Amino acid sequence: MSSLQLKVSRESFAYKQPFRISGHLFTATEVIVAELSDGIHTGRGEAAGVYYLGDDVAAMLAAVEQVRGAIEQGATRAELQSLLPPGGARSALDCAYWELESKQQGIPVWRLAGVPEPRPLRTTLTLGVDTPEAMALASKGIATLKLKLTGDALLDAERVKAVRAAQPDAWIGVDANQGYDVTGLSALTEMLVVQNIALLEQPLERGRESDLDGVARPLPFAADESAVSLAEMDRLDGRFDVVNIKLDKCGGLTEGLAIAARAKEMGVGVMVGNMMGSSLSMAPSFVLGQLCDVVDLDGPTFLAEDRSPAVEYQDGHIWCNESIWGFSQTSGSQTRHRRDATNG
Repeated sequence: MSSLQLKVSRESFAYKQPFRISGHLFTATEVIVAELSDGIHTGRGEAAGVYYLGDDVAAMLAAVEQVRGAIEQGATRAELQSLLPPGGARSALDCAYWELESKQQGIPVWRLAGVPEPRPLRTTLTLGVDTPEAMALASKGIATLKLKLTGDALLDAERVKAVRAAQPDAWIGVDANQGYDVTGLSALTEMLVVQNIALLEQPLERGRESDLDGVARPLPFAADESAVSLAEMDRLDGRFDVVNIKLDKCGGLTEGLAIAARAKEMGVGVMVGNMMGSSLSMAPSFVLGQLCDVVDLDGPTFLAEDRSPAVEYQDGHIWCNESIWGFSQTSGSQTRHRRDATNG
């Protein structure tokens, strides 16, 4: 690849209302946006980083500056993988490379990545931590839900029961965000099975994966914080049933695709998630989502204002037009898919 121009900026997206998970309260998402240009075409990528690893905007901007010289002198996307470790900075740059390459070659990113032609994806919509009554009320009309838990076993059980009573036919997964320890796991899983919960995400702290050795899994366990990158996949064997791939964690679409392939080899299910962010963050994850069993791409639904154009949410599905990211020469297939989503 010839020399490139790199531009990086920081942006903030306020939430409609505060969003609470175990141990954290969020009121906005801070992101970086990387733009790579060859003088004719420009590719873009957005990243919010990984809050529990200290990968914030300042850290991402510093990481980008460390590799600016190499990138502007023509480093390729493949070379980027060894220039930076997994994290938000590499994700923003990696996604910018993908869009730049797609425009240079006149091929949409999904085709360049070798994934099936995009279709609307059924996505979970997440309920932040609140009272059981408030969470039940917020669940109304949502067919695919993810509930945030806190580690307070009694109150979490009331939350789950209230939402299940309000939505008896919904697909419901729960995310403990590292809030439990192994001593409380049996009671938690028993309650979740009784409530017909489909997935338990990240029950224990990152680094305590071995505590799950020999633990019964009466419902699928999903690894999020426990599996940041491709190099950490082996720690999941026999402990988790699903891996939640987030591009900001693993460092971009390139490694995200590699993790999905490795998961299939291991017999582990594949989930795509997000670290919040705007539609520009969701778009490359939407491409990866075409390969996934569970999709959790609801970040923009929390924002007071998203980018334009924006991803669409309709009838429990997400649709991402290539005009948002990924290069589009024609709109025929885009219109057809949007109509298909509307018709269920």
